[in-house]
Amino acid sequence: MSEQLSLFEKIGGEAAVDAAVDIFYRKVLSDDRISAFFEGVDMDKQAAKQKSFLTMAFGGPHNYTGLDMRLGHAHLVERGLNDSHVDAVIEDLGATLRELNVGEDLIAQVAAIAESTRNDVLCR
Repeated sequence: MSEQLSLFEKIGGEAAVDAAVDIFYRKVLSDDRISAFFEGVDMDKQAAKQKSFLTMAFGGPHNYTGLDMRLGHAHLVERGLNDSHVDAVIEDLGATLRELNVGEDLIAQVAAIAESTRNDVLCR
């Protein structure tokens, strides 16, 4: 039966995504490798967009209305966003999920989804 569950359901649904995004952005904002990219960003709006995006990406309800990845990140690429920064984000996301006791198999699935956005995030 668990084969029928989406990744969204397997990680704990909306409550888990909400908790993960809150912890994730605390990690990101304290990560010297990437925090500068969030200067001046309305983090409440950013977190809300991220929650709806991850919910959609993990197979939950599709309520994401943000920009596509290339449009949403083009200004950051102009500021130097590169592979090392994407690596840092994926690392922070994995650490967040471990903190929430998500299993390594599910973390690997989340990392694969995040990795699948790399070229769009980097506008290439």
